[in-house]
Amino acid sequence: MLLEEILKQEQERFIKENLLSDEMLELLKENIMPFNTLMAYYRCAIMEVETKFKVLNEEFSLQYDRNPIESIKSRIKSMDGIFKKAKKKNIPITMEGIEEGIRDIAGVRVICSFPEDIYMLADCLLKQDDIVLVERKDYIKNPKPSGYRSLHLIIEIPIFLQNEKKMMKVEVQLRTIAMDFWASVEHKVRYKKNIPDSEAEQLAAELSSCADQIAAMDNKMEEIRRRIAEAEEREAENNPPKQPQTIGGVMLKKRLESGKFPFKK
Repeated sequence: MLLEEILKQEQERFIKENLLSDEMLELLKENIMPFNTLMAYYRCAIMEVETKFKVLNEEFSLQYDRNPIESIKSRIKSMDGIFKKAKKKNIPITMEGIEEGIRDIAGVRVICSFPEDIYMLADCLLKQDDIVLVERKDYIKNPKPSGYRSLHLIIEIPIFLQNEKKMMKVEVQLRTIAMDFWASVEHKVRYKKNIPDSEAEQLAAELSSCADQIAAMDNKMEEIRRRIAEAEEREAENNPPKQPQTIGGVMLKKRLESGKFPFKK
């Protein structure tokens, strides 16, 4: 009997934690179309941001023969996540309240090879005249206590609808491959339950130490990349490439020198 009661309580807890509240269900019932439309607008904003980064990556490839962007990921915050955050921050559960109060509904993550690429891409994005910077948080120069590193930008970007232009907020995260690896692993272990406090503190310290080691590796790889580039520049200055001559050009030169021409009078 006790086991049945425990199972019933667990079932009720699961339903309470994972299903929407009556307030949320009522909001959706009354605003399902506006909500779906708003989510579609955020998806459009993500496409605009992704396109801008893809263009920058292509331009950089043409000019410098390398791509600063390794990959681009995007996501729309889930409906449940939106409402939980609204509750946590005491944001009015309305379409206007959600759009104004929650800035990270649309997210784009840009993974770069080197730290300097992060700042270069961020500067190029923010220089574009249709981008408005709302907020900037540099967790690379000022890491979180956990060791988390990334550059966060909240921007506004226009989407062009049938009869209007609408500004939408998008959170852009820029980080290196190493930073992304650490964040992914840390996220998986952070929410593990039933860990003694002493063990949790030790694990947190070890994760922070790993983050420092990864940051040092990022800086070392960037230094190696810079030394390679400088060595290539010195080699190019000391040994400029010779103007290539085609086989036809060489043959013509020899005929001209010998006085023999391939044309008949």
